[in-house]
Amino acid sequence: MEVCTASFIETKAVGRRLASLVRPGDVIVLEGGLGAGKTAFTSGLGEGLGVADPITSPTFLLMKVYESGFLPLIHVDAYRLSSLGEFDELFAVEEATDGVLVIEWGDTVTAALPGDRLGIEIEKTGEESRLLRFAALGGWASRDLSGLAA
Repeated sequence: MEVCTASFIETKAVGRRLASLVRPGDVIVLEGGLGAGKTAFTSGLGEGLGVADPITSPTFLLMKVYESGFLPLIHVDAYRLSSLGEFDELFAVEEATDGVLVIEWGDTVTAALPGDRLGIEIEKTGEESRLLRFAALGGWASRDLSGLAA
């Protein structure tokens, strides 16, 4: 499935709508170049989950945990990881058992992830416009994602 957005606000809104579909233990893998909107999307997801804190890129921390929402949001940036072992040492998948795990630059660590996950590729198509491509794997394939395009 694909969703086109015309602005930062619309990209966040898609993330906010996704919050209604997530369940404890869900893994969401974000791909896209620098400035594509991965953190903006995650910020919208956090808003939809009721996270009170501003969502920022965890690039230099590698992982941030937001516990103020309906479900904990575990936000990982795999950009600076040099190996799957480094990702495993974060215990991010285990940390997200009762929450939602979002991994930016997640294509670099897919071998360490469960097969049940939602992949989202975000492509910058203009100054603020984006194309979001969703790939539902495992249990995600049975969820109705059509409402994300609303």
